Amino acid sequence: MPEVNSYPRFFAPKTIHPDCPLFVFLPGMDGTGQLLRTQTDDLEKCFDVRCLVLPQDDWRDWDSLSRACLDLIEQEQVHRPHRPVYLCGESFGGCLALKVALREPKLFERIILVNPASSYRRRPLFHCAARFTRWMPESLYRSSALGLLPFLSALGCIAPSDRRTLFDAMKSVPPKTVYWRLSLLEVFEVSEEELSRLTQPVLLVASAADRLLPSVAEAKSLASALPNSQLVVLPNSGHTCLLEKEMDLSEILNSQNFLEFEAAQKLLTS
Repeated sequence: MPEVNSYPRFFAPKTIHPDCPLFVFLPGMDGTGQLLRTQTDDLEKCFDVRCLVLPQDDWRDWDSLSRACLDLIEQEQVHRPHRPVYLCGESFGGCLALKVALREPKLFERIILVNPASSYRRRPLFHCAARFTRWMPESLYRSSALGLLPFLSALGCIAPSDRRTLFDAMKSVPPKTVYWRLSLLEVFEVSEEELSRLTQPVLLVASAADRLLPSVAEAKSLASALPNSQLVVLPNSGHTCLLEKEMDLSEILNSQNFLEFEAAQKLLTS
């Protein structure tokens, strides 16, 4: 593992709500946490939201990265140790969420996985692309990021300003860091026996129009191994569904009875 010079951190998107359950968002490959932006207003009606930020020079493996996330969560819980913790991971962050939850399964009240990238290793063509990315000049990588947008998103479902946010997040990550995170996905693996230890409710959100990964098939596979899971399929959504105009994660949580009573009441009365 290359040398690590900086440390992941959390940020609160807008306001802090210390009396609400903690909602921890683990981002996709960009590692910025900014792609939750269209969801935070509603989520903050019933949660104290924190987004993980992965530094651009972060070279941790899964074990070290999951321990770093747990350290941050434990710091948030020092003064409020008994409040519920909801763990949400998107794409790369969905894989990280599984690793984090398996280290401390009793810490999390609920787990939400949005298009988890755990199927990446079954896409051999991506492995070749990852190796090319490692040696790609940064200027070429930044310009090529634009060509990836149609594979990442259902662009017609995303507002122009949010498309710009997605593009900026993609090109902010250096090629060598992209390669490192892709290499983590290549070796990512959790067994059915491990998944069976996650007995809390798990909500899987999968996009049927995902052109990047077979998210629906992967979500069904995970659901079959998780003892207490629910699956929601978004028929017209792409991989980065959380940016889409019609996407309302808090409403999905509520409609699936995935919120604790007090959180649900706050959402309904706000």
